[in-house]
Amino acid sequence: MKSLLVILLAAMLTDNFVLSKFMGICPFLGVSKKLNSAAGMGIAVTLVMVCATMVTYPIHYGLLVPNGLEYFDTILFILVIALFVQLVETMMKKCIPALYKALGVYLPLITTNCAVLGVTVLNIDNGYSFVQSIVNALGAGLGFMLSLVIFSGVRKKLEYADIPETFKGVPATLIAASIVSISFMGFSGLFS
Repeated sequence: MKSLLVILLAAMLTDNFVLSKFMGICPFLGVSKKLNSAAGMGIAVTLVMVCATMVTYPIHYGLLVPNGLEYFDTILFILVIALFVQLVETMMKKCIPALYKALGVYLPLITTNCAVLGVTVLNIDNGYSFVQSIVNALGAGLGFMLSLVIFSGVRKKLEYADIPETFKGVPATLIAASIVSISFMGFSGLFS
């Protein structure tokens, strides 16, 4: 149980896919302007990460490894991720149309979000068991959502800050993102 908690917290904080591994930067910068869209994207990515892990792990160990076809991992994993993104997109379009519109093009781009693919591949590379992989995917998704929500608050503050004209817009956003990323370095060494 303790190791599962360590995996969960490490995936959220020390191994945060956005702020430590720099994966998933596109939605991080694109969707973090508003808190509700940041939280919605975080939930969608978490759902896709967990569901994709639940399917890709058995595919890898039950189908590909016994037949010596591990080199098909990436292709099959992307297909599984695309399937779950389509399901989430359809559900969101039917149940939460306002959020669906707010996320816009970034919702289907979850398919090509390297953080989602990264979780499925790193679960196997790290030698996690099935349960450990699911916990890692959950932690990675929650860490993704945490970074989006935190950065959403930072960007809200940037709107009202007195920033020199040269730094307004993208430069201020990138500087703020780097400072948030550096702040997560304080968690390094906590979980190993």
